Amino acid sequence: MHTGHLFMRSWWVLALRGLAAIVFGAITLAWPGVTVLSLLMVFAAYALLGGGASVVGAFSNRKHGGDWWALLLLGICGLAVGILTIINPLVTTFALIVMIGVNALVSGVFDIVLAIRLRKAIEGEWLLVLNAIISIAFGILILLFPAAGTFALVWMIGVYALLTGILLLTLAWRAYKLQKDGAAASTPGRSAA
Repeated sequence: MHTGHLFMRSWWVLALRGLAAIVFGAITLAWPGVTVLSLLMVFAAYALLGGGASVVGAFSNRKHGGDWWALLLLGICGLAVGILTIINPLVTTFALIVMIGVNALVSGVFDIVLAIRLRKAIEGEWLLVLNAIISIAFGILILLFPAAGTFALVWMIGVYALLTGILLLTLAWRAYKLQKDGAAASTPGRSAA
């Protein structure tokens, strides 16, 4: 099974990542006065949910294609960042900023790799590229300006999470439709209209 099939079978991973990002972004924007410790815990939950979904998706598709490892690496990165955040919740604001920035950069790079591998297999891979560009830009901004005020950081994080969540949900919907259309076309007795 090639990358396109893995992508379509794992549409729910994108959907979970997107929903987690939207919830995280909404919570962050709804309570911009949140303390750094609270932000750490919300971020940890977001990283763990997204990472866990990616790991489960990778293992459930490991027999169907050779590209499952990229999804696994993305999941392990998210889980590691989430666990590190929980283990040491009293990290400094600077460490939080660096962890969030690095997570965004790594996610963006893996999303670009996936989009390149999918460019001939599906339509709409530009959504994954756009998500990757936003993630990478956000990560670079966070790492370049770590001394930005906590309030500005909270707003940047919230907007980033909402944008990537919307893009991931849109991409998940496209992958779901492609899988559904592919299944309908391959069902005996049905015509591919």
